[in-house]
Amino acid sequence: MRKSIAGCLCLCTVMLFLAGCQKAYYKTMETFGYHKRDLLVERVEDARDAQESAKEQFQSALEKFGEVVDFRGGELEEKYKELKSELEKSESKAGSVKTHIKDVENVAEALFDEWKSELSQYTNDSLRRSSEKKLNLTRQRYEQLIGAMKRAEEKIGPVLAAFRDQVLFLKHNLNAQAITSLQDELASVEADIESLIKEMEASIAEANSFIKAMGKE
Repeated sequence: MRKSIAGCLCLCTVMLFLAGCQKAYYKTMETFGYHKRDLLVERVEDARDAQESAKEQFQSALEKFGEVVDFRGGELEEKYKELKSELEKSESKAGSVKTHIKDVENVAEALFDEWKSELSQYTNDSLRRSSEKKLNLTRQRYEQLIGAMKRAEEKIGPVLAAFRDQVLFLKHNLNAQAITSLQDELASVEADIESLIKEMEASIAEANSFIKAMGKE
């Protein structure tokens, strides 16, 4: 029980520390003219670029998987190493996507909290209502964006899991029978990656739309 309480206290301390660091970071950036709104757009751009890069990597991984399935003689160990390398690259890109989406969420939360709290500072009701309307519209756009990003991110896990299975199976079965087994899985892998790429493209399009809308305001 004591360990549990201590663990919770430690977690709370870390969270408060990180929250304090974020506030200090945003404050510092504002002194250089970078406000939360600017940071949100910048981080959406980074998340979009990370998804674009991940999309290209998964397409490359699918091509490499197809090459292994079509393998006809030669050193199978080399093909395994190539496929394993594609898996590691895909995992790295997936991690980057996850990190950038979290960065978007963090600055968006800070922006909307600040925006909402500052509405009470208006003495002019007309300006307050206008600002509140703009806040709600921006939040709606953001919810559409983060929803698309999350849907794409959720597709990555199952694709990587299936990919890891194929690489692990090939590692322990470097023979023609293993290639035959992989051939049976090719259609499923293709379908999963194509579905992932479709979601990523939708997310990228949503990000571009969000960035464009923010630039017009």
